[in-house]
Amino acid sequence: MRFFRNNAEPAHREPKTSRFGRRSGGSHGHHVEQYTMGKRPTFGQWLKHTWLDLITMVVMGAIGLGVYFARPAPSRSFPVTFSDGEIVWPEYGYPMRDEIVPIWLAAFLASVIPIFIVLCMQIRVRSFWDVNNAVMGILYSLITAAVFQVFVKWLIGGFRPHFLTVCKPDLSLSDGTGYNGQGFTGIYFTRDICTGDEDEINDALESMPSGHTTAAFAGFIYLYLYLNAKLKVFSNYHPSMWKLVATYAPVLGAVLIGGALTIDKYHHWYDVAAGAIIGTVMAFSSYRMTYAAIWDWRFNHIPLHRGIAFNYAVGEGDLYDAVFTRKAGWGTMLSAAAATATGHHLKVHPDGPYHGHGDSAMPRRPVGTARGPEDIV
Repeated sequence: MRFFRNNAEPAHREPKTSRFGRRSGGSHGHHVEQYTMGKRPTFGQWLKHTWLDLITMVVMGAIGLGVYFARPAPSRSFPVTFSDGEIVWPEYGYPMRDEIVPIWLAAFLASVIPIFIVLCMQIRVRSFWDVNNAVMGILYSLITAAVFQVFVKWLIGGFRPHFLTVCKPDLSLSDGTGYNGQGFTGIYFTRDICTGDEDEINDALESMPSGHTTAAFAGFIYLYLYLNAKLKVFSNYHPSMWKLVATYAPVLGAVLIGGALTIDKYHHWYDVAAGAIIGTVMAFSSYRMTYAAIWDWRFNHIPLHRGIAFNYAVGEGDLYDAVFTRKAGWGTMLSAAAATATGHHLKVHPDGPYHGHGDSAMPRRPVGTARGPEDIV
């Protein structure tokens, strides 16, 4: 049984692709060597299909670092005190504290922990291409989210809760030119009156979105999607509770990293929310780029091939069994998912009989069979 097929047949047929991914045929006799998902490639074969991504990552990383170290683009105005000395915006006057989770640690945890879990899953998955797609997807998510957020920080940004503390404003430096001493009652100034450290001031002008939160959600939400797919938490059987806990543990980690920033007053809550949205969007996008589905439990565990379109046929593909769980027939050549989707409840496995759930068949009562009161429980 096939899914998502077009009702209309195409006017011409594409060249046939074998199981081992070697495309042949075509009007010009052109042969494009592909690869099989069921076999580990040589380094040269892997590099042939991955080099463009590697170069893109390096370029994006360089762009991100360049924007990160650039001086904030906008010239923001801010009030300091009223004529009676009362601070106008006390929410920007918090003391500068040490970060509970430094940015390097947030990025480290959001990358290393997901990659480590992916490697641990190979105890049962045992697939080079699953590791490749998962790790590449994590890097897609982290790098694109990082570049996205540094551009927003640079062009939009905002005041951190400790901005006035690091600015150390001196109103006597205002010469009345530009935007200094402007606005209603003349209480608005620019960074020209700041006397603090230049780097700290630049950083304090780039509050939104939170880079910590962006990295945490980019890495850990990707891991959440990966665990859901490999453990089949939301699928066609009732899993154990530990799988639900394990799947949502990365989400908790991302929330804790982001939430800590409101405690040490490095960010406002809306900075954290913006970072979470950016990281989550990139995680979902990157996962769907590397795996066949996000929520469709029949296919969301299958790594995608770079040169061959996935057919979305239940039970087909070199890595249809690339899951960690062994419940409800998952992890076998003819799984319960295939049996359910195709309408067959008893299939023959190449190594022996398969009954759709472990090693035993589920007895079914014929439709319409009369039942007595003792059968109704």
